[in-house]
Amino acid sequence: MTFLPDFIDSLGLTSPWTYVGLFLAASLLMMWRLEAMLDHGLEGTALGTIVMPYCSGLGNLIFVYLIVAHNGPAREVMTNCLVNNVTNLTLLLGLPALLWGLAVVPGLPAIEGRGARGGGDTAPRINRLSLLLTLAAVIFFTCAVWVLGQDGSLDRRDGIMLIGLFLFWQCIQVFDVLKHNVRQRRSFRLLFYLDMLIVFASAYVVYVSIDWLVVWLSHQHGSFVSASHLGWLSGWLMVVPNALLALYWGWKRHADIVYSSQVGDGHICIPLALGLCALFKPVPVPDLIQTSLLLLLGATALHAFFLVTHGGLPRWAGWLFIAAYGLFLYVGLVA
Repeated sequence: MTFLPDFIDSLGLTSPWTYVGLFLAASLLMMWRLEAMLDHGLEGTALGTIVMPYCSGLGNLIFVYLIVAHNGPAREVMTNCLVNNVTNLTLLLGLPALLWGLAVVPGLPAIEGRGARGGGDTAPRINRLSLLLTLAAVIFFTCAVWVLGQDGSLDRRDGIMLIGLFLFWQCIQVFDVLKHNVRQRRSFRLLFYLDMLIVFASAYVVYVSIDWLVVWLSHQHGSFVSASHLGWLSGWLMVVPNALLALYWGWKRHADIVYSSQVGDGHICIPLALGLCALFKPVPVPDLIQTSLLLLLGATALHAFFLVTHGGLPRWAGWLFIAAYGLFLYVGLVA
């Protein structure tokens, strides 16, 4: 597993920027091949709900493994997950909405006004229902972490509960995709599995990059870029692929993928990453948790409201979520 770091070292390119570049390149390669999967038997909401979250959230899962393997501070896992999820549901949905708008059901008022006799494509409305269900899962997962963390930490039993919730949710998503493919008479082509192999190869590069960066950061002291801000810095690094996905699919006007990829990535952190870490070592609850969970619940409720009333997130509403992210940064880093 060390041949890539050894090769980089032999070239004299060992530096944080080298590994940040590798991390971003591998993430971009994943994004490119994930888009190809749309042509190989995977519809948009399934791509955003099942496949993309595992790829964009892979860094967070690797971070958990490294913290457990190296006996690192479990509190940083909680901070990493909170930074990841708040950024996803505020900044990374607010910014594409501000630039292009996120219309999952374009022209919703006119469609609702025509009623069932109006005909038209029902796929956007089905996607909206799927996204509303996904947002409902965010509320349940967030409340579960809030309740389980009332004693000041997440222990092994809490971890088992969170992992069980996640697995049940994934079963629902997988069977929903299988039903869709049966109805549409779609099957996965051979190139789908080739793309999956490329994604797995990219995952190895992501692992190597994060491993090196976490070890390097753990030895830094005396500045903001140091071990004392490991959770914040790793959280920001790991949302960069999510930001690329959000901006790319927003530019392509695939609002359903923008929504489901960001919300689905949040499920990887809360509850899966937190549950996996708690399974091996107690996860202390940081001071940031109350503000973060309130922001997550408020942002989720607002997204659901706009999906129901506007069929997506209007451009002007993007400012609300960007401002909410600014509040998060102020409370977490300044106040």
